[in-house]
Amino acid sequence: MKQLSLDTLRTFVSVIELGGYAKAGDFLGRSQPAISLQIKKLESQLDRKLFTKVGQRHVPSTDGNWLYPKAKEILELNDNIFRSLTPAPLSGRLRLGIPNEFASTLLPGLIGEFSKRYPDVSLEVTSALSRDLLHPSQRDHFDLILALVNPQEETEGEVVLEDDVVWVGDNAHPLVGNNIPLVLAPDGCMYRSRVIEQLKQQTFAWKITYTNADLGGLVAAIQQGLGVTALAKSSLPANLTPLNHPHLPKLGKVNICLFNQDTQHPVISKTLAEFFKVRLKNSA
Repeated sequence: MKQLSLDTLRTFVSVIELGGYAKAGDFLGRSQPAISLQIKKLESQLDRKLFTKVGQRHVPSTDGNWLYPKAKEILELNDNIFRSLTPAPLSGRLRLGIPNEFASTLLPGLIGEFSKRYPDVSLEVTSALSRDLLHPSQRDHFDLILALVNPQEETEGEVVLEDDVVWVGDNAHPLVGNNIPLVLAPDGCMYRSRVIEQLKQQTFAWKITYTNADLGGLVAAIQQGLGVTALAKSSLPANLTPLNHPHLPKLGKVNICLFNQDTQHPVISKTLAEFFKVRLKNSA
């Protein structure tokens, strides 16, 4: 009787979810050739081609897409058995501060995975501008903070990723004319400051057409053709696209930092911080 390897299925699922052999290898602690070998072994066992190479990317084939949810179910059953028999080592409440764009794009999948692994940990999440999260009057309200810091600024936080700040828009509404319409967060937002600073250094006209502190509101405005915005590349929503237009200046880099200041539950803070580090580095 044929039997599937759980290890190989986990590799297969990781390649799909992380978007490639190299990122799956980084996540699983294996070399890219080892990942490739496991996928070939699974394809040989099933006598099906599970991925198609498009450029440098490995895209799941029709059979790969068919296998993916079934592999997830098998792995979930396996993991649930061990979770049920192994008491969760962590418990308590963790107060997390995070910028709105990362709360919308990075947080949902990460928190789902973290909560499954540590069901006795209660997470209290607050979304706000990085400036507000790090303000002395607010900072003590959080155990762990994910925040944006300008590269030229000194910081007490751990720099997890030096990310590109990119222009973002909707392909259905390309920029036309010489006036650049902007969809931005309110004053105090690092992206807003960076955009205005760079646009003032060139001669093309620009105007702010819409302001909203919530990423969902900005995305909706962009999809209605109200303008373009700027975000850290790792926080880019799936329904928006990076833009490269001659009227849009380069926006430079931003540091994504973690501030671990939890004294009551340091192990919980450190564990969640590790989750963030893995996800952010895989999104680069």
